[in-house]
Amino acid sequence: MNDIDTCALWNRRRTGLAAASLALLLHSGVTGAQAPKPAEAPQPAAEVKLDTVTVQRGDLQQTVEAIGKLQFHRFADVNVQVAGQIKDVPVSIGDAVQEGKLVMEMSPAVKANQVESNRAQMARLQAELADQQAQTDFAELQFKRQTQLKAQNATREESYESSRMTLSSARARMDAINAQIQLLQATLKSDEESRQHTQVLAPITGTVVALNAHAGQTVSIGQAGGPLMRIADLSQMTVQARVAEVDVTRLRRGMTANFKTPGYPDRTWSGKLRQVIPVPAEGTGEQGKQTFYNVLFEVDNPEQALMSGMTAQVQFIVVQAKDAVLLPVALLGKRNADGTYEVHVVTANRQVVPRTLKIGVRTQQQAQVLSGLEAGEQVLAGPVPAVALRAKLAAPIIKAANTTTGTP
Repeated sequence: MNDIDTCALWNRRRTGLAAASLALLLHSGVTGAQAPKPAEAPQPAAEVKLDTVTVQRGDLQQTVEAIGKLQFHRFADVNVQVAGQIKDVPVSIGDAVQEGKLVMEMSPAVKANQVESNRAQMARLQAELADQQAQTDFAELQFKRQTQLKAQNATREESYESSRMTLSSARARMDAINAQIQLLQATLKSDEESRQHTQVLAPITGTVVALNAHAGQTVSIGQAGGPLMRIADLSQMTVQARVAEVDVTRLRRGMTANFKTPGYPDRTWSGKLRQVIPVPAEGTGEQGKQTFYNVLFEVDNPEQALMSGMTAQVQFIVVQAKDAVLLPVALLGKRNADGTYEVHVVTANRQVVPRTLKIGVRTQQQAQVLSGLEAGEQVLAGPVPAVALRAKLAAPIIKAANTTTGTP
């Protein structure tokens, strides 16, 4: 083969290799343009599952819990003011009474004839006093005359002394009669009061809640035992709650107190704290026992659904936030030196970004977010997964590769 043939053969081979390379390149380009699989390359990032919590709005309360008992707020005990026998008790337990209504009647301790006898004796004493007054006046005149005569040496010493003694005796008898009159006046006054207090009237408007009196019973003033009758105003009740000493210092007068009772589990009553009794509750704080303090507040009871002795499950609202941005306390993590907290927020494009939060009111479950979050945002629960970070970095590269290979 000559040089010309050799050169022609080499050119044909080079042309064939070039054509084969071009065909292979075109085939690769068509495959890249038509194959759908590279478009699914971002799937590893989409498969990353991030556990998040949605930030919500709501009300938050910081409370002090306590157990209490209901008791009467306003009541009056009814007792007799004079000794005697009960004639009638026209009311029963549970009856509603008005102030001034007859609730008990006493038989008069002093009979009418005895009163009349005392009055007759008073009239006799007054007559005796008048007669004695006349005798005393005459004795004074006699003594005055004898005194003048003695000064003139015109009477005997015996006559002078006799007139002086007569006057002293008359004055003594007057004093005795006056003393009897005063004693009888006191007796008559007591008799009159006894007759006036035969009717016992209700001191307040309310309901009879205790009754220890019956017709025929003999009673005395200040007798031992409980009251003969107790009338209570049931339109308002008092709650006496026992609060532990660790919590009582957080309570203030006027704060809201809510409570429920086992008898009405679906109903809540409210009142305002009136008083913290500054001495330990009975039976607490001794011999190693925990110290509790009694806390009082009133609640309206117009339907009289609440009764004395009911158990109250009380919540004193120390502080509260209305329509606040709320986040579970478990997501706050460790507190920073400046009092803030850091969380990670998952954005709409699945990026994980840090946020610094300022916290307000908090309970054991939730915290009020003052700044750093808005309602509806997604907060990452737990640490940031490393795979999520790799997915975020890989997504732009895969997108760029798809765009390049998709161009013919």
